[in-house]
Amino acid sequence: MFVDSHCHLDFPELRESLARYLDEMQAHQVTHALCVAVTLQGLPGVLEVASSTPQLFASVGIHPDYEDVQEASVQDLVDLAAHPKVVAIGETGLDYYRLEGNLDWQRARFRTHIRAAKEVKKPLIIHTRSAAEDTIRILKEEGADAVGGVMHCFTESWDVAQQAMDLGFLISFSGIVTFKNALALKEVAQRVPLSAMLIETDSPYLAPVPLRGKINHPALVRYVAEEIARLRDCSIEEIGQATSANFFERFLAPPHRAELSSMQ
Repeated sequence: MFVDSHCHLDFPELRESLARYLDEMQAHQVTHALCVAVTLQGLPGVLEVASSTPQLFASVGIHPDYEDVQEASVQDLVDLAAHPKVVAIGETGLDYYRLEGNLDWQRARFRTHIRAAKEVKKPLIIHTRSAAEDTIRILKEEGADAVGGVMHCFTESWDVAQQAMDLGFLISFSGIVTFKNALALKEVAQRVPLSAMLIETDSPYLAPVPLRGKINHPALVRYVAEEIARLRDCSIEEIGQATSANFFERFLAPPHRAELSSMQ
């Protein structure tokens, strides 16, 4: 009933007990998850995890926080995205919160990812923090609306959400929406149409209330759905069904949809 649209099951905190976390997913009706790459060096681990079970998918990309890592050309990303488990390009974007100084390299990397996504016709996974204006501007300049994607772990304003949705991007809510002080984000979660919404854990980080501070994992995406259902005064089943359908429609190309149908 639920899909975790963004997790890092290849990270040591989760990889060492992968079988247990996959069992937890099944027990909590989390049917699928997208394991998101953050560096090229870590991509083999992402693909290994994603290839271990039909319930997992992968992305390819370089996180904007990683400065001194191997860069990728458009062609590099295109070639890597040909792997049958890769359904998206990212995580990519801009982060002006953790890094300072001349961040032209970050913006150039972002443009490279957008161009690769357009080449392979796969959606983008966007990270943006303290950089919403430039993020939206570059998405527009590069014609990212041709592929769309998701604004992952969304924490921005309603205005930013509207601009992203106008470009064909879904808005994904993480455990942050369960935090008591996330009042502005809760309002956004009430206003985003269900047809434009995803849910995620970003695990092993950002465990939702009532498990804040613990190691997060995909099964806990249920708590995100519960909070959004509470905010919108609807059933958790409605949130689960809508966000799962959005994920399958946006990220799964026909071969994966056929595989999904055979499992149901």
